[in-house]
Amino acid sequence: MKILITNDDGIHAEGIACLNDCLREAGHEVVVSAPYTEQSATGHAITLRKPIWAKKVYKKDTFFGYGVTGTPADSVKIGILELAGKDVDLVVSGINRGANLGTDIPYSGTVSGALEGAIMGYPSIAISSINPKEPHFCTAGVFLVDFLKEFDVKTIKRFGALNINVPSVQYDLVKGFRYTKQSSRRFDDYFEKRLDPYGNDYFWLMGDIKEEELPEDSDWIAIQKNFVSITPLTVFMYDHEWYQELKKMEG
Repeated sequence: MKILITNDDGIHAEGIACLNDCLREAGHEVVVSAPYTEQSATGHAITLRKPIWAKKVYKKDTFFGYGVTGTPADSVKIGILELAGKDVDLVVSGINRGANLGTDIPYSGTVSGALEGAIMGYPSIAISSINPKEPHFCTAGVFLVDFLKEFDVKTIKRFGALNINVPSVQYDLVKGFRYTKQSSRRFDDYFEKRLDPYGNDYFWLMGDIKEEELPEDSDWIAIQKNFVSITPLTVFMYDHEWYQELKKMEG
């Protein structure tokens, strides 16, 4: 397949290098179009009021891909329209350093890279290694290669993408994969107040995972049991059940 890859950790990140190597070694044609600098938690932002540059990036004197002066969504958009061509078979965003589960999803530049591919009409996948301190990028990369041997990406729903989270363990310790629901896993946010060298206040966003009981078929529970979590997403945030409730209130 011809695969466009992007991420939100930036084109120099270890995760995208591993993803590129794994896909190429499996015989896929790969084009890299990723943010030149880290764009974590930028969500689905796109650049409208300034130009975008796509700089050729080389690693060990070998062309690696295009570093885009924009967001993950920018990188996918320009990647398809200008760099890789419209004959792309699949968009893959990752491998992210850290999980994209539950309420991480709307903030995630990694997931938004995949959803931009979905908006443009291409089968798309986001993939993450869940432990940011000890990621196992090779485990995630090998899993994706094996998954693509069996899974027909053409079955991915129009305007949809798969959000894959892989346990940060050796590959032989992964128990398999489960198709899961997005959980309500979220963070209890707070700001840590600090002083800069000039005596001015500044604030650093912090947070702890909010523990709560979650259903067995949720993404968070699958990961806790060393299964890969694969969650189907759509670009549409419309809530049909709520819509039906509101319609009844029209009178």
